[in-house]
Amino acid sequence: MRAARLMSLLLLLQGRGGMTAAELAKELEVSERTVHRDVLALSEAGIPVYADRGRGGGYRLLDGYRTRLTGLDRAEAEALFLSGVPGALREMGLQEVAATARLKAAAALSPGLRDAPATAAQRFHLDAPGWFAGEKPPPDALVPLARAVWNDRRVATVYKDRLRVLDPYGLVLKAGAWYLVASGAIYRVDRFGAVEVLEETFERDLAFDLAAFWAEQSAVFTRSLLRTQITLRLTERGVRMLRFVADPAALDDALASLQPDGTVRLGVEGIDVAYSQVLRFGPEAEVLDPPELREMLRDATSRMSALYG
Repeated sequence: MRAARLMSLLLLLQGRGGMTAAELAKELEVSERTVHRDVLALSEAGIPVYADRGRGGGYRLLDGYRTRLTGLDRAEAEALFLSGVPGALREMGLQEVAATARLKAAAALSPGLRDAPATAAQRFHLDAPGWFAGEKPPPDALVPLARAVWNDRRVATVYKDRLRVLDPYGLVLKAGAWYLVASGAIYRVDRFGAVEVLEETFERDLAFDLAAFWAEQSAVFTRSLLRTQITLRLTERGVRMLRFVADPAALDDALASLQPDGTVRLGVEGIDVAYSQVLRFGPEAEVLDPPELREMLRDATSRMSALYG
């Protein structure tokens, strides 16, 4: 643990040119006393680090000194590509690996480019969870599953009361929820029981594209939810509103079914969902089918008329 902290301290000094004990303590999440001890340890190991006294002082490396410890190992190189999603890294237990990778990458930059990481971080940020999701802790199964994904190791686990042995290909974070893509299927991580990472490895299909697989399966899943068809007659304004009211997965089929008189077939999850959607059209849509939905809208408009006179 201390060895990793000493390396991080050295890379910070190399990457930024000089830092105060307070700045180093904040970056390394230790006390200033610990920073002083670590700097002394680096000096005793032959690293030319020295202290600037007085106002604006701090610790610096002797001009021209550069460590050769900036090469990335495999785990650091892979984690570096996830640095834009710090919350996901933290939940998978990879934040320390990614932090070391960023320090090494920054230390390897020429002096004129060393502010690039900070500059980019102040301009772009990815916040993956949806709004109002709350501060839920990550699922207990996430860390072992992430470890298995990184190392191509099979896992044994209980999912929906069944013991399963899976080849974990990848993890996906969707609107604050984690999903595992494994053995050609998708599993929700918070529904896993205890996960055992096995010694046995699996041979990954190099042609497998996680992003493409997820996009395809998501589209299939979304369309499978649209089990009910309703028929509407829309005004010109209603046609313009359609793309804001319809489920995105149903929009293309709806537009393809649109008739010159405004009649359109729309896929919905169910009658209750359709009721809420059609109300958004207001007077710009008439329900033609099914009769059950037409009756619900007739009742709604009667009650609204009574409310507003």
